[in-house]
Amino acid sequence: MKPDLSTINLFTALEQLCRREFSALELTEACLRQIERLNPTINAFITPTPELARLGALQAGALLTVQPSNLEQFALLGMPIALKDLFETAGIRTTAGSKFFADHIPREDAQVVLKLKLSGGVVLGKANMHEIALGVTGVNPHYGAVKNPWDLKRVTGGSSSGSAAAVATGMCLTALGTDTGGSIRIPASLCGVVGLKPTYGRVSTRGVVPLSWNLDHVGPLTRTARDAAMMLAAMAGFDPHDPASADIPVEDYLVHLEDGVRGWRVALAAGEYVEASDPQVLGGVSEAAQVFIDLGAQVEKVDMSWLADLALANGRMTQADGAAFHRERLAERPDWFGADVRQRLETGAALTSSEYALARRTQTEGRRRFEMFFEKFDILVLPTTPIPAPPIEGTQAIEAARQLTRFTAPFNLAGLPALSVPCGFTGGNLPIGLQIISRHWGEAKALQAGHAFEQATEWHNCRPNI
Repeated sequence: MKPDLSTINLFTALEQLCRREFSALELTEACLRQIERLNPTINAFITPTPELARLGALQAGALLTVQPSNLEQFALLGMPIALKDLFETAGIRTTAGSKFFADHIPREDAQVVLKLKLSGGVVLGKANMHEIALGVTGVNPHYGAVKNPWDLKRVTGGSSSGSAAAVATGMCLTALGTDTGGSIRIPASLCGVVGLKPTYGRVSTRGVVPLSWNLDHVGPLTRTARDAAMMLAAMAGFDPHDPASADIPVEDYLVHLEDGVRGWRVALAAGEYVEASDPQVLGGVSEAAQVFIDLGAQVEKVDMSWLADLALANGRMTQADGAAFHRERLAERPDWFGADVRQRLETGAALTSSEYALARRTQTEGRRRFEMFFEKFDILVLPTTPIPAPPIEGTQAIEAARQLTRFTAPFNLAGLPALSVPCGFTGGNLPIGLQIISRHWGEAKALQAGHAFEQATEWHNCRPNI
């Protein structure tokens, strides 16, 4: 039996691999063929690593043969993974989508990459992205635009652009992304896959090229909420060498996954700020809210217009922090940055200390307000993005960032766990994403809600015809 990349996901692939329906090498070869076939069109990968992937698959196959009944610690054994090209990888160039890092070859793996390898994951290569992760279109002046597999004339979203496109097209079964203002969830929404931003400090960022030390999160892109739970289980944990890492016990993200949402209190975001979205997006989210009602939850509309202040503060901090990290590059070779990224870095560099202090105050107030909010509600649901994927041509990257991060950036500022799952399509066959938010360290609850929604719908099973 050959792996069927049009239907398979991480969970089913592991089951089939353990039943010997195919080998780890056969699964990896299937993904590599998909990369060879589709990457010239989609441009999801900057640096594929086929020979290293085959070696990893052979090692996984040998391990499965030698220790078939003692594989608990190898939760991702033989699973093909793509890495956003922001994660340092020993001996493999890590460009950050930038001209500055075009020849950067790290000596060590990022901590989360090491953890995935130790769990048996097979690295297929480095995925394309918006330059230095400061943008949400995936249109990169140095490595080319990533094309949306649902409509090649539209953006994938970003900045984890290639990661989302690769998962959506079966070039990999899962991928790593980063999220500073929505960079996992936005491409997940626009490409019709699942994206998880964990709580700030839940997954180590050591060895990840920074954009904002205060807002960066690491998380997975997958085909299902269960797959996201499996990935998070392999990635999460305290890293004493990462100043942002939190020493908080890691939950079992799978133990209550099937328990449903009966009796839960669900807040449905409403108000002028949310309702300015595309009517088809609002319709998809409204239907998703009805699914939760049908599953036994109590849904209450709540005016969330105060998210606007958090989104604004997040944008200011992102640009200022990015300008701080790239200060020498910006001073010495500003022409090496793409026009949109350079403009946003220069805006960040010009931010006053008072403006930055006020943004940090908004962050503190927002975190406390959400702590009180989740005393009443189990989860908050709202659109992931206010619009479906816009066209590549004619879309201004800076304006796109303001628009597409409206509903994602507030939860970076607050550091809350946020999950995006597919919840429908527009009349033009473009995916719509539903965003599920829970309290700090509440990833298990968000994943449980996402899984319950998937069990009642079929949106997560839809694949682009490419």
